[in-house]
Amino acid sequence: MRPSGSPKALEDRRCQASSLFRMKLSLHEIARRTGCHASSVMRWRRAWLRGGQKALKAKPAPGRPAKLNVRQKARLVPILAKGAMAHGYRTELWTTLRIAEVIEQRFGVRYHRNHVGKLLHQLHWSSHKPEGRAIERDEEAIATWKRYVWPAVKKTPRVCRPT
Repeated sequence: MRPSGSPKALEDRRCQASSLFRMKLSLHEIARRTGCHASSVMRWRRAWLRGGQKALKAKPAPGRPAKLNVRQKARLVPILAKGAMAHGYRTELWTTLRIAEVIEQRFGVRYHRNHVGKLLHQLHWSSHKPEGRAIERDEEAIATWKRYVWPAVKKTPRVCRPT
């Protein structure tokens, strides 16, 4: 299991251990001072003896490369900002499936609809469900009701009296 902390913080801990290696301290003493297990210290010392300080450097985290590069992601934002109807959909509602289809049409890259949400999060877009409104809704009648009827119907808080 990977210890908690940023790669830089973990590298700093290994560098601290390397300075303790030079002092010829025991594995358990170095482990106690760095706050880790003796087996980790033994692994670090072995790497340090083979490759020196450079062997204790943080390595980039492995992972699958992104399907869309940074430039393509930047081009995606204005495409989505035009709205779903501009891309032939009947409503302005963007769904992850619709966005995946647009990405495939524009960039030739297939995304699963479940991963599109992660992509949108990287682009600082948040999902919003459109507010459902009845077609028959009368805004003027609602405003009148709120102004004149609601104050009469609304309960007022009782005044607290000492007992």
